[in-house]
Amino acid sequence: MTQAGKLKIAVSGKGGVGKTTIAGTLARLFARDGNRVIAIDADPAMNLKFALGIRDNPAPVSELKELIYERTGAYSDTGVYRLNPRVDDIIERYGAAGPDGVTLVVMGTVERGGSGCICPESAFLRALLRHVIFRESMVIMDMEAGIEHLGRGTARGVDLMLTVVEPGMRSVDTVRRIKKLGEDIGISRIAGVINKATNSDVVNTISMRLDELNIPLLGVIPYDGRLIEADMAGMAPVDKGGEAIERIKDIKEKIVNYLKKEEGEAKW
Repeated sequence: MTQAGKLKIAVSGKGGVGKTTIAGTLARLFARDGNRVIAIDADPAMNLKFALGIRDNPAPVSELKELIYERTGAYSDTGVYRLNPRVDDIIERYGAAGPDGVTLVVMGTVERGGSGCICPESAFLRALLRHVIFRESMVIMDMEAGIEHLGRGTARGVDLMLTVVEPGMRSVDTVRRIKKLGEDIGISRIAGVINKATNSDVVNTISMRLDELNIPLLGVIPYDGRLIEADMAGMAPVDKGGEAIERIKDIKEKIVNYLKKEEGEAKW
């Protein structure tokens, strides 16, 4: 049940569409409302720190080999390991505190063999994500397009998959795949945001494509050179301000109102 101050959002989209900027800005904005916000960087690029205004990434969880193998029991010669290891202390031990009180946790990447089978690192990351989603109140996740860290059980705790699309059919096609992946693992609410908008004709075209996919549009963010200025200055976009940030503020409110409408005011 989604409640005020209790919200789990996964932000996804094609590389370069601006999902990391949106995820980091939403995390900062929700934290400014007094929420304890956990920002999860689940994208292999690991750039969420820049959008949050954090100088250095904490240690990626996937690289904590000794801890992972100890907690999963993977040192055993049997090849059997625990799929539900202890993870309740990971945020406090390995999260990085950022502006407005946001805590950043970096998942990291997992090297996969040719078989593609699950490994102790992958099991540990999924257990951590399950814990964060079901135990924490406010979670914003910057996902890669494949949303690989989300398993079927974990996905049921996600209130909204926010897909970011920029002008261009390749971006729309990525959103189409994300929608299918999300629905396949049980994410029932998927909404869209158009980013880097430059003219109304393009926005109308993308909007129609999202409508064909039954993806409600929650907002349009214009192309804003101040985001580049923020990046060059080493600033979080929300600290630089500008039209794009104002539109993300509007989207934050629309997310809350959309979920209220979907679930019913009585649950809030």
